[in-house]
Amino acid sequence: MDLGIKGRWAILSGSSRGLGWACAQSIAREGANVVINGRTSADVDEAVAQLTSLYRVEARGVVGDSAMASVQDELMSACPEPDIVLLNGQGPSPKAFLDIESEDWDSAVRQALTGPLALLQRVVPGMRDRGFGRIVAVSSAMVKSPNSLMSLSHGTRLGLTGVLKGLSKDLAKYNVTVNQLLPERFDTARQEQMAHVAMKILGITYEEARAQQIASIKAGRLGRPEEFGDAFAFLCAAQAGYISGQNLQLDGGSYEGVF
Repeated sequence: MDLGIKGRWAILSGSSRGLGWACAQSIAREGANVVINGRTSADVDEAVAQLTSLYRVEARGVVGDSAMASVQDELMSACPEPDIVLLNGQGPSPKAFLDIESEDWDSAVRQALTGPLALLQRVVPGMRDRGFGRIVAVSSAMVKSPNSLMSLSHGTRLGLTGVLKGLSKDLAKYNVTVNQLLPERFDTARQEQMAHVAMKILGITYEEARAQQIASIKAGRLGRPEEFGDAFAFLCAAQAGYISGQNLQLDGGSYEGVF
């Protein structure tokens, strides 16, 4: 299937590694040009080089925290008229609710709520005026199934979820869609980090922690990053113009609810 995004431009925050990198590869394979963003120049440079070599698209790199205004300035300079925007960032580490300090909340809110929304305020007017836009945020399955150890994550992401839902209704008539992807346990460095956290909290081995991760997924395996990237690519497609305001769960069938 041709997704109809060849030649489109995308700003992809948090895209030099992990699930964001999978998203970059999937739309580059479809011919979209991309602005890669990550925390280190080595990761960003390598991602840009791979995309231009493998997919023959134009790729540019911006290093830094995409929640910061100065980095958003660079992103917009690299791509003044984006057609596609991925909102993705580094998630907070697990922390018991009673151990959370005010500084932790401040950082989490900036990373997962106010920072991404500031970027959207920059890109939405142009998308609306041009009559095309695909906005996709990487959230978490925990916005539907909260866990107190991850309060910093789902507490802030739920705020973003509400804002994006309201925004999606305003933008639908302009062919600008707004959706979220809700991942649960994909085989990335993030899950390796979470396994090490479980080792400390539960007093188990790394192998036991990884086995517990897999056992929690009904599919009996961790998700493959390319599966996530391809879901993102479809939400960016010309054919996905009637899908907006949705929260797509990517969890190997593990969610216990109906809606």
